[in-house]
Amino acid sequence: MAKELHIKLIHSPIGRTRRQKRTVQALGLRKLNQVVAQPDNPAVRGMLEKIAHLVEIEEIEAEV
Repeated sequence: MAKELHIKLIHSPIGRTRRQKRTVQALGLRKLNQVVAQPDNPAVRGMLEKIAHLVEIEEIEAEV
């Protein structure tokens, strides 16, 4: 089974750098408390490291 990450935006990107805002947007997050599912891979993990202070992450076993 592959792993999946459920990412929840818990802090607003208002007042953050343009790079952080675009990273939030690239992950598919638009509104506060919105949850999106992304695959667990190095690219997504790298993006999450840059905005770790804005999001909450939960690892889930995904069904294939």
